[in-house]
Amino acid sequence: MLEKREFYINGKWVAPAKANDFPVIDPSTEEQCAVISLGDQADTDAAVAAARAAFDGWSQTPREERVALIKKLAEIYDRRQEEMAQAMSMEMGAPIDLSRQQQVGAGSWHIGGFLKAFETFEFEKDFTATEKTLLEPIGVCALITPWNWPMNQIILKAIPAVATGCTVVLKPSEIAPLSGLLFAEFMDEAGFPPGVFNMVNGDGAGVGSQLSCHPDVDMVSFTGSTRAGIAISKAAADTLKRVSLELGGKGANIIFEDAHPKAAKAGAIRCFRNSGQSCNAPTRMLVHKSRYDEAVEMAADVANNTHVGPASEEGKHIGPVVSEAQYNKIQGLIEKGMSEARLVAGGLGRPDGLNRGYYVKPTVFADVTNDMTIAQEEIFGPVLSIIPFETEEEAVQIANDTPYGLTNYVQTEDDEKRRRVARRLRSGMVETNGVGFAQGSPFGGYKQSGNGREGGAFGLEEFLEVKAVSGWAAG
Repeated sequence: MLEKREFYINGKWVAPAKANDFPVIDPSTEEQCAVISLGDQADTDAAVAAARAAFDGWSQTPREERVALIKKLAEIYDRRQEEMAQAMSMEMGAPIDLSRQQQVGAGSWHIGGFLKAFETFEFEKDFTATEKTLLEPIGVCALITPWNWPMNQIILKAIPAVATGCTVVLKPSEIAPLSGLLFAEFMDEAGFPPGVFNMVNGDGAGVGSQLSCHPDVDMVSFTGSTRAGIAISKAAADTLKRVSLELGGKGANIIFEDAHPKAAKAGAIRCFRNSGQSCNAPTRMLVHKSRYDEAVEMAADVANNTHVGPASEEGKHIGPVVSEAQYNKIQGLIEKGMSEARLVAGGLGRPDGLNRGYYVKPTVFADVTNDMTIAQEEIFGPVLSIIPFETEEEAVQIANDTPYGLTNYVQTEDDEKRRRVARRLRSGMVETNGVGFAQGSPFGGYKQSGNGREGGAFGLEEFLEVKAVSGWAAG
């Protein structure tokens, strides 16, 4: 990789305006693995200016040229996927097998989905015989991405933005910036014109805030915490720019009496995946009382048998959480849970045999009620809360009783009930009976989980303005 202190602006790797070193910590070892520089206002202004200057030309580039560049990028991404897997594993702690298969694989999956959608996407539509509706790129877009699924989120923003003719400034998470730097190398190698893609490292208070209120930025696309999403919306309000938000979640996994016998086991495994650091994780398991004791025992067994270890270790274990701050937050919420509910697995401190690294014990609480802190707050760690219910109506009420609305889950062999409950759940996504979503499916939430939709044609639409033109065929 290139020197990690550099930024990618206007088609060149450039030094930051002034040194502002920031250590990147390997969460498996708590040791420094790289140093980046956090940008300041001059760096932000330079990147935005480059994107602004490139917009007119890029927005008029034929679709075929943009497709060719994205396909070239996809080839580079696939060829250099081991580099990307190693970078993400080191910076945010994903076990290397998970990083190779799912963290890297998510990027390939979404590039393919966007290319498929882009081939048939209509940028011009006849409204009447003499009026045309045009879909046009919104302009300069600031992309602010998180650390938990780095390539998933960068590609869900960068690819549809440049595909539709926008120019971008990417600010990856300062906690996990190495994958973003590597992605910038891929964009450079693919040959995107100068200024189309720019990248500046920085934190939320610095570059993130500067981009959010910048008068020459037309749109901010952000994925992260609800708290940060609110702050970005407020900062963007004075310039009335579009703000697309993908925020937190507190997904309910409703296991009905007739659910698959191993539904609770699958739900616990899904909750702990990526060390629980997924906004769409099923962290509240709602179980019919007839299956409740069985589900508690099954989930506890999963937790007790989930191996926790270094990200560099191969296998199906879970790694550390991303940082000391996250570790401390999770420990505080586990402690709170121990005063509220019944701890049946896990608990405070690191797993046995690990005395260094941000490792959290897979933890299960039973006898949780939905008003408890652990049922309402997004913990963002391997912590599962199990809540009993008696009726379908009660299950729906509990599931919807949350400020979030990203992903909910339904497990039942009754197809009519499954569809009926899915319609009543207030979330942007409902996964039923373990069936995954298709390529290009819209990813996004209701309420405090955000207001955007990413993936496929829906992701392309995020970066487009609508223009009505009358008299198109007149004369």
